Amino acid sequence: MFIGHYAVALAAKRAAPRASLGTLFAATSLADLLWPVFLLLGWEQAHVVPGPNPFLTLWLDSIPISHSLVTLIGWGALFGLVYRARTLDDRGGVVIALLVVSHWVLDYVTHRPDMPLYPGGTPLGLGLWNSVAGTVVVEGVMFVAGVWLYATATRARDRAGSYGFWALVAVLLLSYVGSLFSPPPPTTRVALAIGGIIFGWLFVAWAWWGDKHRESVA
Repeated sequence: MFIGHYAVALAAKRAAPRASLGTLFAATSLADLLWPVFLLLGWEQAHVVPGPNPFLTLWLDSIPISHSLVTLIGWGALFGLVYRARTLDDRGGVVIALLVVSHWVLDYVTHRPDMPLYPGGTPLGLGLWNSVAGTVVVEGVMFVAGVWLYATATRARDRAGSYGFWALVAVLLLSYVGSLFSPPPPTTRVALAIGGIIFGWLFVAWAWWGDKHRESVA
């Protein structure tokens, strides 16, 4: 799942209006922000298997620290507590913690069985990715709903708030469509990890910047 995670973050702005969209993006994608770092360190493993299904080219062999349910509950609690300590936003802290955990739920639905409940546990996954059309429809509906919820819960303070947000939406959509037709990701561990770090944090930073130019609608 890709834009589905960002869809949940966009929708969550209504529940946590004081939280930056960049923070919400970081929360829903925290597992994917941590994973390439752990891959570089050799703590987690993955490999690429080219094939006709673009969602099944990346095989996550071992992701117990970044993606297991138990560790994501821990990461979510930590993220929420740090956010609460810095902002005194109780509601936002709870929402952020839940968003971190939501990553496991969405990945469990979409992934092949590679999502463990806890480190060392049996990997689970319902395998929505086996159907390209089904995955695109589910994520597409989620993204449209998320964009609508965010756009109606906020308003632009200036032109940057309008154009910046809609440009982010367009780039996310183009990236998603492009991933359906692009070649498989790099096969080397370093290239795979660096690509994940760059693109993951790019969207977080863009969301943070665009949200600074918008305000919540009371």
